[in-house]
Amino acid sequence: MESLRETLRRTRTITFDCYGTLIDWASGLQAGLGEIFGSASPRRLSDLYRAYVETEAEIEAQPYQPYRSVLAAVAERLAKRFKLELPPGRAAKLATSLRTWRPFVDTNEALLRMKRKFRLGVLSNIDRDLFEHTMLHFAAPFDFVVTAQDVRSYKPAPGHFERALSKHAERGTLLHVAQSLYHDGAPATALGIPFVWINRYSEPNKTKVVPLAELPDLRSLADLACGTLQ
Repeated sequence: MESLRETLRRTRTITFDCYGTLIDWASGLQAGLGEIFGSASPRRLSDLYRAYVETEAEIEAQPYQPYRSVLAAVAERLAKRFKLELPPGRAAKLATSLRTWRPFVDTNEALLRMKRKFRLGVLSNIDRDLFEHTMLHFAAPFDFVVTAQDVRSYKPAPGHFERALSKHAERGTLLHVAQSLYHDGAPATALGIPFVWINRYSEPNKTKVVPLAELPDLRSLADLACGTLQ
C-alpha cells in the first residue's frame, strides 16, 4: 500500500464525512437526546447514546426514508426500549437540534488550509434541508455535497461514493476522510478509494478495514496535505 504522502501528491479532491468528522456529532446528539428525554439521568443518557448508534444503523439499512424520519423513528424506539416518556411531536425535536451541532475546534482552520490546494466535498447521511443549517458553521465552501437524499440510501451503502466518482472526481485522484470505519471506511476501501481514518475518540480498530492512515484530528491531515510536516 502506498503511503499517505504519496497518495496526497496525486490527490485533487478530498471528501469528508460530516457528522462525527467535521461536526461534533457525539456532543450534539447527546444534547439532543437530553432535550427530548429531559427526565433521563446523565448515566441513562450515556446508555441512550450507545443504543442510538445501533438503532440508527438498523433503520438506515432498511428501505430509504428521509433522515428526519430516521431520527424520529430512533427516538421512538429508544423511548419504548428504556420506558421513557415521549410526548407527541417531541421526537421531531431531534432533527431540529441538529442545526445547533458545532464543528470540532480544528475543523474550520483545517478546511481553509486544504481548500487552497484541493477540491473539497462532503458525503453525508443527511437530508439536504438539514445540511443547509450545518453549512452555516463552516468557514470554507465545499465544491460539492452528496447526501443520503440525493442517492436514496445511507452509508455504508456505496451510493455516496459512486455518485462522487461518477459526477465529481476521477478515480485515482480522490481521497476520503472520515471518523467512522463502519459507515465510511468499509465502503470506501471496497471501492478502491484511499481512506484516512480520523480517530477522534481514540478507538481500537475492531474491523477488517485497513485505512491508508490513522490520524487523531483534521489538523494533522491539513499539516500533511499542505506540506507543513516534512
